[in-house]
Amino acid sequence: MTDKAARTRSDAADKVEAPGAGARWVALRRRLHQHPELSDQETGTAALIRDLIVPFGPDTIVDRLGGHGLAFVFDSGKAGPTTLIRCELDGLPIEDTTATEYRSLVPGAGHQCGHDGHMTIVSALAADLGRRRPQCGRVVLLYQPAEETGAGASRVVNDPAFDALRPDYAFALHNVPGLALGTVAVKSGSINCASRGMAVTLKGATSHAAHPEHGVSPAQAMAGIIQQLSTLPDQVGGVCWVTVVHARLGQKSFGTAPGEAVVMATLRSETDEAMETLATAAEQLVREAAVQHGLSFDCQWEDVFSASANSDSACAQVLRACEQTGTPYTLLDSAYRWSEDFGRLSASARHGALLGLGSGVDSPQLHNGHYDFPDSLIPIGTQLFRQLVDQINSAGSTQA
Repeated sequence: MTDKAARTRSDAADKVEAPGAGARWVALRRRLHQHPELSDQETGTAALIRDLIVPFGPDTIVDRLGGHGLAFVFDSGKAGPTTLIRCELDGLPIEDTTATEYRSLVPGAGHQCGHDGHMTIVSALAADLGRRRPQCGRVVLLYQPAEETGAGASRVVNDPAFDALRPDYAFALHNVPGLALGTVAVKSGSINCASRGMAVTLKGATSHAAHPEHGVSPAQAMAGIIQQLSTLPDQVGGVCWVTVVHARLGQKSFGTAPGEAVVMATLRSETDEAMETLATAAEQLVREAAVQHGLSFDCQWEDVFSASANSDSACAQVLRACEQTGTPYTLLDSAYRWSEDFGRLSASARHGALLGLGSGVDSPQLHNGHYDFPDSLIPIGTQLFRQLVDQINSAGSTQA
């Protein structure tokens, strides 16, 4: 090779941006931010992602996985472990109140959980894998539907098409307000709490407001349930919380004593075992209140999330990736209170870990209308995932 040719090749190499760096990925993130789609409605997002990833040359594409989900497989053609990297397709039913030129164009919907950033990071990883395949085994990039309702991961895992994708390692990240920008937070064991929504309906009988004694009002039972739910964690023990999120008594009618009431609450616990205890106790106090006041009742569970747990091996891989990429990290003392259905995916793998990636100490909270995923996290997240792939899917790897 001549000196000139060598210089030309060197110059070209210098122009190759680090994975996830560059205006292209910022533009993608902002485009996704403008067009959020709610859980189980992610058709446009899935189509956009498919059109973007296909030119990178994935060896296998799985469409409509667990709904509108997509999986792209980058295969080395050699024996080795399967590493799954997951992001989420869906947005939230929250009005985007950011003062940016790229704020959501969809009334009542926004990416205030940062899934636009997660998808961008995984897409940038796809571009890098298209240039440089894993040395052994394969990498599965999963764009999961319906994370916000807790239904998507279960549907993906139960989809027969997932059997051919079942991983040895599964990883995901989530942006975390209140944590220093670009800092990773992780721990072995429980990383996200279990949670479920409790919707209670109490039914009695209406009456004229002048003669409430001729009806059966659920007012006292409703008040008692709200008070008792709030103190339930102290009674059952363990690491758990109950938050009453909604209550309604009767209708707006000054001439009618109420005959129906609704109470909704969110239950959270660090483990699935604690959740079963908490949920059983919550149902029991509703039953006792209904019987005491002569009411019928119905209790429904919605948005059910299992606890997510990180394996020791996968957590160690994350810490090593942080060290190799120079990414600051902290070890958590306890699980995040918020829930994530990634636990269903990590449980399907031999090893799994979800890591937190700080979006800034002063960042608005997730699910706040002012939240906006920091673009500076795109290359950090992409390079962490690339490092994990290089660690696990390197030549001669024994990680499987």
